[in-house]
Amino acid sequence: MSNGQWYPPEWPDRIRALASGALVAVTPKRAATVMLLRDGAEEGLRVHMLRRRTSMAFAGGAYAYPGGGVDPRDEHPVRWAGPSPADWAARLGVAPPAEAQAIVCAAVRETYEEAGVLLAGPTADTVVADTTGDDWEADRAALVARELAFADFLDRRGLVLRSDLLGAWARWITPEFEPRRYDTWFFVAALPEGQRTRNASTEADRTVWVRPADAAAGYDRGELLMMPPTIATLRTLERYGSPAAALAASKDQDLTPVLAQARLEGDEVILSWPGHEEFTKHVPTGGTSR
Repeated sequence: MSNGQWYPPEWPDRIRALASGALVAVTPKRAATVMLLRDGAEEGLRVHMLRRRTSMAFAGGAYAYPGGGVDPRDEHPVRWAGPSPADWAARLGVAPPAEAQAIVCAAVRETYEEAGVLLAGPTADTVVADTTGDDWEADRAALVARELAFADFLDRRGLVLRSDLLGAWARWITPEFEPRRYDTWFFVAALPEGQRTRNASTEADRTVWVRPADAAAGYDRGELLMMPPTIATLRTLERYGSPAAALAASKDQDLTPVLAQARLEGDEVILSWPGHEEFTKHVPTGGTSR
């Protein structure tokens, strides 16, 4: 197991409590996160990552992608371009189209809130080229504060959400023993021409554009802290040389939910993520983990 894996010290006790029936799993909330991609000239594909502030109660100090939970208002009727919500429902594995729309809206909204990048445009085949300025920042702050619904924001600016700029990539569900749980869809998207990322998140203390292989190597050396979904999706990006190649490959990505499993074997609790053996953890029932 890499030294770079985020592993909270309270997990063993929570795993044992879940196994004994003393802990009841909470229902995960829907969430979305976006791996923003760009060409890095000779260096090839780069992905945008942010580092969560060490003061954060959840995954402090860990590198992640822009993203967050679904706002109930993300289901409101919205200006829309690209595959229909019904098409997205089939791709994302959810039943009502409104739920799929909310997940896609959350992906676009959170990317704007946390990175200042907006996957929307005046028409179905254009995208805004500049999201800087005091008026844009006022709207972004209102979205963050939940004072403004995303649909109303798009309406006011005469913009349509470009769902065709997103590619669904993976789906991970927070382990059942966690007090805060999320059912998270991961997407890929190319940085729109003319737009620039910035650290617009109050939850992050730095952002980087990095080659997936370099970030993964930093994780393997124990220098970059990441949660299993982050490093797992990062490794899958290494084989692609451009944002266009990754987006083209997104239609074939497996969206089967990945959910950690914890089981008791003898004097050990074994924590594993199906299909991702590198994260397997053995937790002695009366001692430290390995």
